[in-house]
Amino acid sequence: MKSIIHLAVLLAFVSPLFAQDLKTKNVPAHVQDALRKKYPEAVKVSWEKEKGNYEANWGGKSGEDHSAQFTPTGDFIEIVNAVRPEELPAPIGAYIKEHYRGVRIKEAGRVTNAKGQTSYEVEVHGKDILFDGKGRFVREEK
Repeated sequence: MKSIIHLAVLLAFVSPLFAQDLKTKNVPAHVQDALRKKYPEAVKVSWEKEKGNYEANWGGKSGEDHSAQFTPTGDFIEIVNAVRPEELPAPIGAYIKEHYRGVRIKEAGRVTNAKGQTSYEVEVHGKDILFDGKGRFVREEK
């Protein structure tokens, strides 16, 4: 019984850290308006709440070719546009080959933040590997 209680307490603290799917009606109107103003082409949008921010996903077969994040006040944080692995800067492919031998990149994205700075993220083995705009390794996130 104690272990069940410990598990419930742990889940209560950990679950807000992970993305939570939201219905559009549960996304503040000013956040939805911010998305429409910045990306009027965004249709069939699905929403998530991640780390306290709102994430809009749209486009492509998976519905996640574009992913834009906004603060709860509607300020734009970043957009991630899906890219094919072969479109990534060469140093990223070299890094993955060296550090993850024989592993294929599952997903890749070009990240552009509110200041217009570009970086890249790739997913391998369930981990996000982050790179700067020139393809230099920054960090790994689990």
